[in-house]
Amino acid sequence: MDSPAPDPWEELVTAALLGTDRRTPPGCPPGQEAPVALLDRAAVETVRRRAGLRPARAAERPRPAPEDPRPALPPAAARRLALLLADRPGAGGGRRGSAPDLMELLPQWLAAANERGFTPPAQALPALLDAARGRTDLRPAALTFAGPRAVWLARLNPDWRFALRTAPGGGTALPSLEDPEQLWQEGLFAERVALLAAIRARDPSAARGLLITTWATERAEDRLMFLDSLRTGLGPQDEPFLEQALGDRSRNVRSTAAELLSALPGSALAARMAVRAGACVAVDHTGDAPTLTVEAPHECDAAMERDGVVAKAPAGRGERSWWFGQLVESAPLGTWAGRLGGRTPEEIVALPVADDWQGELHAAWCRAAVRQRDATWARALLGSPAAPEAGGPGAVSLAERAKLLATLDVDERSEWVAGFIATHGLSEAFQLLGVCAVPWSGPLGRAVVDALNIARDAGSYPWSFSGVMGLAERCLDPSEASRLDGLLAIPDEPEDASPGATGYWAESFQRLVTTLRLRARMIAELDGREPPQG
Repeated sequence: MDSPAPDPWEELVTAALLGTDRRTPPGCPPGQEAPVALLDRAAVETVRRRAGLRPARAAERPRPAPEDPRPALPPAAARRLALLLADRPGAGGGRRGSAPDLMELLPQWLAAANERGFTPPAQALPALLDAARGRTDLRPAALTFAGPRAVWLARLNPDWRFALRTAPGGGTALPSLEDPEQLWQEGLFAERVALLAAIRARDPSAARGLLITTWATERAEDRLMFLDSLRTGLGPQDEPFLEQALGDRSRNVRSTAAELLSALPGSALAARMAVRAGACVAVDHTGDAPTLTVEAPHECDAAMERDGVVAKAPAGRGERSWWFGQLVESAPLGTWAGRLGGRTPEEIVALPVADDWQGELHAAWCRAAVRQRDATWARALLGSPAAPEAGGPGAVSLAERAKLLATLDVDERSEWVAGFIATHGLSEAFQLLGVCAVPWSGPLGRAVVDALNIARDAGSYPWSFSGVMGLAERCLDPSEASRLDGLLAIPDEPEDASPGATGYWAESFQRLVTTLRLRARMIAELDGREPPQG
């Protein structure tokens, strides 16, 4: 049987891989001309191979991109956007130098552009979507700025498909609502999550009704995700459904339902938790001064478990203290005044607690204040920012303090953090600064700059404060730049200073001032004004 004729294309590929000095291409003379002959034959063979393809039906042409009625960026702002998008973070660490980090300024630029309602230049959209693809924190602002064309482009490029799942402004993209019931019944899980979250943001009752229709047949992990969407617009009307979810076969679903119910102080679960927690805490008047006493529960019964109390304590935690903390954090804070002699939150928090229960009790009150968004209790637990412990009587960690601060209005929050920094410096302030509104208020900004200056004068390396310095570059009011000129002078290095620390500080302050001035120019460009000098 005759062997099949060799494929000319395969022979050409083999000759190219081995080299013409080792394999003479078919139909080519040997010698110095062989490489050129190989390329010529490959070109001819390529045309022959393509000519052998059968014609296919042309793909449907894309529909035109939707119109964006928003006004165009001022030319200077458009040029600034191109510069911000062209910047890429460095591959290595080490000294940053005095140049601003443009990628860290992009989120602020996008926020300012969105406030003014501008539309981006069409040619900037691919780079904008690439930036948002690499940084999820950019996506809400980037997609708002990109507008309707982001979705149009995402349908053409799978690299940008995240835009199909996220709506402008950071919410979940609202799928077509021509037939939401059909999409809810037949859609993919991601589509159903998007649908439920989007409807919940607009009509909480309708979203809950849609969820009820399939609740009994959903998988446990899906029920948990769907239940979490009820955090948006949570209200008393959700209580019957959440009470039903307390009997769910999944422990995680039960715990989430209980958490949501405990955030509703008027719910039946909150009332049950108030009774349980109240039975554990009392005021003892037998000593020289009133003292809180704690009698933690001796068991976790089935009713407690149904109401979301997790029976098994984590490693290293005692069971009774574990159960006790869950009861207190789920009880309405408003019940404690009646239980503890009509005292105010400040008076309750100031009471001593017997038998080393203070940490557990106050930590649970912290979690309750955060869950119930109770600013009065948050103030009592935070205490004075100038207190020696710096965290108030109840906060057990910086993370707890930051969460408590988030329940206060922006002005009060900034004032508290400024007082904390003025007393305790910056070593523990990073997380607290992260919950303050941007740009920082004048007193807060001055407290940060003063503390940085004190750290420099002490001769410390600035690396310990790099996180705060980065925040200052993004969060200080740009109008403060001129006031910082005095920081650019390089002082004499103290004898006990870390070697080279003064130079590093000078570089850091130069970058801070340069960045603030750049931010001021960015805002002026967006407003169509002449950028400030300096």
